[in-house]
Amino acid sequence: VQPPERPLQAEEWNRLRESFQSPEIFEEVMFNSMVRCNSSIDVAKSLLTHVANSNGDIAYNLLVKYLALCVQQGQTSEMCDVYDIMKIRFRILESGAYNLLIRGLSNSDQWRMALTLLEEVKKIMIPSRTNYESCIKAASRHQEMNLAFELYHEMLAKDLVPTLDVLQAFFEFSRGMKGAQLQKELFGILLYLRDNQIYPHKTFMRSIKLWFESIPGGNWRGHLTNIKDSGQCPVCNHQLEDSDLTEEEYNNLRERIIKDVIHGTDTFRKTSPQEFEAFQTFVENRLPFDIVIDGLNVSHIKPRRMHCENV
Repeated sequence: VQPPERPLQAEEWNRLRESFQSPEIFEEVMFNSMVRCNSSIDVAKSLLTHVANSNGDIAYNLLVKYLALCVQQGQTSEMCDVYDIMKIRFRILESGAYNLLIRGLSNSDQWRMALTLLEEVKKIMIPSRTNYESCIKAASRHQEMNLAFELYHEMLAKDLVPTLDVLQAFFEFSRGMKGAQLQKELFGILLYLRDNQIYPHKTFMRSIKLWFESIPGGNWRGHLTNIKDSGQCPVCNHQLEDSDLTEEEYNNLRERIIKDVIHGTDTFRKTSPQEFEAFQTFVENRLPFDIVIDGLNVSHIKPRRMHCENV
């Protein structure tokens, strides 16, 4: 369905609806098409008005689709109007509407309203990573770094894993700012990357480099380089720490996997103790291995072929 290029009158919408092969879903399909084609807000609003006049009401799903178009175009006042309508008509909203509102408002001059909505979400569910990150970026953008880090720690406490995008924002918007606490927080992010062996992409590396070089009173210089196979940095000549597991760490990992993953809470759920012991003996008698292939997964790799042919 191709959306009209101008707002339509009631009779024009009716004619379009009647010519549509499934009139009962016409409005829903039309709004989806408007979002896809990024139609004018006035065109979408004329359809909403027509629906309200015809039915005396606008369904929740149509309001959400209209909201998606408003967010897509950064129409802040319209977002606020839709929220006011939804708040009056529905006691609570579902996560999709909250996600749209928080994302849209956090990118506007009404960004503090996104924080209010985040508090509202907390009362009924655990906010999504996207909810937190939208608010963190908004606070960082407005140089409210204490607030941004407060939200960041709250997010981590809820076991939500941050994206590199939001971690980069911290370095991006802290450039040239003073404060021992701020530096401590940013070094904490670098330690988080190091401890979890997360490697920043090129634009993130550049943000880290520029932040170091902007530290007031500091004398940092950053360079992009290639590390030698020996693990030595050609620029500063320092030896990078080894990321290989020690024997003790490997044994701890091995024991935890056997205990928590293979045995689980019930050894008899997938195997018997005797069968598992026989498997361990089989593996130890044939060490070392270069490659282990999971035959069951390989057998399903091409669904239209016989499993044995895949293997």
